[in-house]
Amino acid sequence: MNTKANNITTLNEILDKKYGKRGAKKREQWEQEFETFQLGVLLEEARAKLGMTQAELAEKCGTNKSYISRIENNASDIRLSTLMKIIRTGFGGHLKLTLQL
Repeated sequence: MNTKANNITTLNEILDKKYGKRGAKKREQWEQEFETFQLGVLLEEARAKLGMTQAELAEKCGTNKSYISRIENNASDIRLSTLMKIIRTGFGGHLKLTLQL
């Protein structure tokens, strides 16, 4: 939806040009990495909101600070069971998922 009148390019247009349309291998890889990044940011924001350090969260969850750091910095994949443990045990919260098709 790039219009010459207002010279606006959407994120999808940029991604289409750089990585290909949705379904292309490079695009799907980018989308997956972005979702992982978003999850790390959400966890970091929740931890900060609760006033916890990475070390405190790790101790509550039975893991180590470096693992929490890797998750928050998009350097580690996280298992669903571990994510749930962090949210339930570490934060005292509940995980809600949505699915977009």
